[in-house]
Amino acid sequence: MTLMKTLCAGAATLALTAGLASAEPALIFDLGGKFDKSFNEAAYNGAKRWADETGGTYKELEMQSEAQREQALRRLAETGANPIIMTGFAFGDVLGKVAGDYPDTKFGIIDMVVDQPNVQSVVFTEEQGSYLAGVMAAMASQSGTVGFIGGMDIPLIHKFECGFAQGFKAAKPDGKVLINYTGTTPAAWNDPVKGGELAKAQISQGADVVYAAAGGTGIGVLQAVADAGKLGVGVDSNQNHLHPSNMLTSMVKRVDNAVYDAFTAGTDLEPGVKVMDLKAEGVGVAIDDNNKALVTPEMQAAIDDATAKIGSGEIAVHDYATDNTCPVQ
Repeated sequence: MTLMKTLCAGAATLALTAGLASAEPALIFDLGGKFDKSFNEAAYNGAKRWADETGGTYKELEMQSEAQREQALRRLAETGANPIIMTGFAFGDVLGKVAGDYPDTKFGIIDMVVDQPNVQSVVFTEEQGSYLAGVMAAMASQSGTVGFIGGMDIPLIHKFECGFAQGFKAAKPDGKVLINYTGTTPAAWNDPVKGGELAKAQISQGADVVYAAAGGTGIGVLQAVADAGKLGVGVDSNQNHLHPSNMLTSMVKRVDNAVYDAFTAGTDLEPGVKVMDLKAEGVGVAIDDNNKALVTPEMQAAIDDATAKIGSGEIAVHDYATDNTCPVQ
C-alpha cells in the first residue's frame, strides 16, 4: 500500500517517522493539492502507476504554505527517501540550497532547472502542445475570438499562452485571443471562483473557446465555460471527462511519465536536464470518447500536419522562457 504522508497547514513538523525504508522514493506536491485534476494530479498518477506495477511504496507530501518547502525536503532526505521528486518551479531556490547538503540523495524537480550534481531537472515544451490546442481552437471557434486564462503570471505560463496564440493565429490570422491571469502569487493556482469570473468576462467579449492553464483555478474556468455552452481546453492532465460535451481538448503534459520514470530509476536517477517535447510525446492534445465528436477530420488532419512539422523543425514554436516576448501578439 502506498505510504501517504500529508504536511498539515497548522503544524510546524512533518508527519514522518525516522527509520523508514531507506530506498523509498518520495513525491512532494506543490500548492493546490494532489487532487487538483491538473498538474499535481498528473504527478500523483505517475507515482500510483509505479506503485501499482511494482508493488513498491512511496512517501508523499502536500504543501500547504511556502514556508514548508525547505523543511519538507530536509526531513524527507533525513528519513532516507531516495529519490525525492517535487512538482513545480517554486521548489527551485530551496532545492538549490538543500541538494548539496545531501550528496548521496537524488532529487528530481519538474518545471525548473537546478544545476546540482544530484538533481534531475525535467522541463516540457508546453508551447508545442499549446500550439496544437490553438489550431484546434481556431478551427472550432465560430466567433473568431478565443480566451486564455493563466494561473500565476510567470514566464512558464506565458509559454502556454504564447504557443496557444501562435497556433490559433496560424489557423485564423484575423482572430483574437483574450488573455487574463488570476494573480501574481501562488494563491493564483487555487482560486476557481476568480477563474470562473474571468471566464465569464471573456465569454461576454465573444470568446467561444477558453484555454485554462491555471491548476486548480482552471476547474472554475471550465465550469463557467460549460455553463455558458462554450468550449473549454484543459491542461496538464486529460480533463476532457469533466465536461464531455463542452471540452474541445486538453493539452496534456506528461508529468505522470516524468514521475513514473524517476521512481523507476530510483537511486540511479540520472542528473542533468531532461526535455520532454512533442516528438518524445511529453506534450500533446487529448482526443478520446469525451471529445472525439468535436474533432472533425479536417481538424485531425491539421493536428497531424502541425505535429509532423513541429517535429521536423519546419514549424518553430516560440519558447517564451528563452525570449520573453510573444511574436504573435
